[in-house]
Amino acid sequence: MKLGLALPQYGVFADPSAALRVAVEAEGMGFDSLWAADRLLFPTRPRDRYLGADGVMPSAYENFLDPLTLLAAVATTTSRVRLGTSTLNGLWQPPALLARTVTTLDQLSGGRIDLGLGVGWMRDEYEAAGVPWQGRGARLDETLDVLEAFWAGGVVRHDGPLWTVRESRVGARPVQRPRPPVLLAGLAPAAFTRIARRADGWLAVGLPLPALTATVESIRRQAESFGRDPAALRFPLRINPYVTRAEADPAHVPHTGTVAQLAEYVRGIGGLLDEVFVDFQLTAGSVDEYLELARALITAVR
Repeated sequence: MKLGLALPQYGVFADPSAALRVAVEAEGMGFDSLWAADRLLFPTRPRDRYLGADGVMPSAYENFLDPLTLLAAVATTTSRVRLGTSTLNGLWQPPALLARTVTTLDQLSGGRIDLGLGVGWMRDEYEAAGVPWQGRGARLDETLDVLEAFWAGGVVRHDGPLWTVRESRVGARPVQRPRPPVLLAGLAPAAFTRIARRADGWLAVGLPLPALTATVESIRRQAESFGRDPAALRFPLRINPYVTRAEADPAHVPHTGTVAQLAEYVRGIGGLLDEVFVDFQLTAGSVDEYLELARALITAVR
């Protein structure tokens, strides 16, 4: 079981120096990966309900640093940990530009980038980015087509309903071949089929264990039906816990609980998933506290 950590980037942690310090110290502690999230804005009157339990977006999201810029800085201050996005809203920029950015990141990091993409859930962000809300699935599929074309290098050409790339030469290529791993988010059946058909894994969420197990097994079965190796798929799980000092109701773990309870949960799903990464930004009040929680967790798990 690999253990990762979310990079500080929002709320009181929206300071690049916080991310850089945590990145260096987390790598030294032995964490396997660091992950950056994506939030464009915080509507004062949102049209869509937040996906959390109470439907209200945390006020800390009012202050949010760009994930790709942050990863570029972290890539130059670390040497071993993998660097991922969970989850980058992949439809807010033309895929040709995204391909170039990720290629540059992969070169900067020496081939350590994991590109986690999703289609988001907030219409207000799409409106601000100037991207249509409707047709997100088809837009994601064509985005993946363009990314793959650019990363293949050599002569690139794409003719699609959304984007046209006339025959061109693109020499810049990622370090990782045939491409940086592409992990997709989503909870709809169509999303699971897309993952099984063409992605390198699913960005798992904190579902109840029976639902999580059923989803992973379903994706693996579908991957096999497409002639792919289900064992090659990755399933990193993000946890955003409220860490407590007193032991929480086991039914509320991993969303709430002590470090010991979180560690027990991580060890318990080791046979199902290959990686868990934890975001302490909703609990910690300072970088020092963030690092204390990180150190306590990796010690308890390992």
